Amino acid sequence: MTISLISSLAIFLFIAAITPGPNNLLLTSSGANVGFKSSLKLMAGIMLGMQCVLLSSAFGVAALLIIYPALHIGLKVVGSAYLLWLAWKTATSSYQRLDIPAKTPQAVSWFQGGLLQFLNPKAWMMGLGAVGSFSLSGDAYFSSVIAISIVMVIVNFVAGIVWILGGTLISLFLQSRQSWFIFNISMGLLTALCVPLIWIG
Repeated sequence: MTISLISSLAIFLFIAAITPGPNNLLLTSSGANVGFKSSLKLMAGIMLGMQCVLLSSAFGVAALLIIYPALHIGLKVVGSAYLLWLAWKTATSSYQRLDIPAKTPQAVSWFQGGLLQFLNPKAWMMGLGAVGSFSLSGDAYFSSVIAISIVMVIVNFVAGIVWILGGTLISLFLQSRQSWFIFNISMGLLTALCVPLIWIG
């Protein structure tokens, strides 16, 4: 792949990764609730799930969604239900002061973050868009998919760190149980509002 093609790919993926969506809302909420270090596991799960979606897109599994429309609708239904469950879990997170040394439970586990990617339309858009627009044909296809995979890892890492840090900084202003309650409810509602996006288009 040429430098210009990789640059275009990086811009496309970065815009998709840094804009608000289920992943970034969960990372922000996690950063605020359990801190920066504990949120890295969730980010790793999200990144792993994104890689699985990318490779599925590159090697034909995603074509099933086009061939069988009912499967696509089923995926949307399951994805909507899963996002609503994550929204509820986020909204009902228990109050925990981060300045008290304690082992706090992860609101959303790395496995759940990875699983979300298979139900996340934004993840499929990134995977399908990257493979469809930036992969090379013929003998260069496999190496171009590897390049796309590496760029996606870097972009998701940078975007994830930004959103976790945002959540961690927000936690500095949440000094009361009431402010934590309002924050968690707000993040839960924003996550739930991602559900209509699944059905658009």
